[in-house]
Amino acid sequence: MNPRLLLTTLALTTLLTGAATPAEATPHKPPRFHEYVALGDSWSADVTFLGIDHTHAPTGCAQSTWNYPKQVAARLGVTTFRDATCGGATTAEMTAPQNVGQALLLSQGVNPPQFDRLTPTTDLVTVGIGGNDAGLDGAVLGCINPLPAPFAGPCRTRFARPGGRDLMSQQIAATKSRITGVLEGIHERSPHATVLVVDYLAGVATDRGCYPRVPVLDEDLTWFGARLKELNAMLASAAEEGGARFVDTYRGSVGHDICKPADTRWVEGFMPVSSNPPGPAVPFHPNRLGADHQAATVLEELDS
Repeated sequence: MNPRLLLTTLALTTLLTGAATPAEATPHKPPRFHEYVALGDSWSADVTFLGIDHTHAPTGCAQSTWNYPKQVAARLGVTTFRDATCGGATTAEMTAPQNVGQALLLSQGVNPPQFDRLTPTTDLVTVGIGGNDAGLDGAVLGCINPLPAPFAGPCRTRFARPGGRDLMSQQIAATKSRITGVLEGIHERSPHATVLVVDYLAGVATDRGCYPRVPVLDEDLTWFGARLKELNAMLASAAEEGGARFVDTYRGSVGHDICKPADTRWVEGFMPVSSNPPGPAVPFHPNRLGADHQAATVLEELDS
């Protein structure tokens, strides 16, 4: 997620809302994990404009109080939990600080390198990263089109390369080595941890669009949906090669994409309003229903 989408609204909503405490939850079962660290980008932070929690990271990271790491930690009953997830993060921010900027002269802070939260005693790690490295966030925003066909051409042609190659596909493939590098870094710092790679929800369908409700030409939206599947396939392969377990949130979220009605979609479209929870929303990011599904799928994988 591009952090510039957040900055103006963050300052205003921070003044109106304090960091809330996640709802009390009954542990999923007697604790078998004791030190859980969550790493990742905006789809793991489940970024929000309202209900921002700055307990674990700066306000500018926009972590929601209901994000899946917080839900998982509560259900597992872990004694130590550190949530490093942050909007706009790439694999580089695993080992480098992330300046999340300022809005209206209110400092949003610096998120320390996410790996700083790992210790030799960490026994559970979730990581959701890669979309920003591959450039998918910029691609979908760059495809917004106020004019329908034939008055506007498809944006996917910008990614076409000679011989039928697709630049976005190439960027996704090139990101794999970064993901395996992240997993290697986790294992080095927390050698006894169970490591889960969490993929991206089915936010976009591969067979249809919904122009003009989502102002991206249908052929562009389905192109993006296909690239999202490629990204998740790459993450699954990287997890296998990198000695991690893969959490498939995509499969169970099919049919809950941005073109669905408000009570059905788990990822918000380009209208910055959500009913889950009601209020301003970050476009093209999971809402509370999406976060609930992510948490349930992680817990299911741990039980398997």
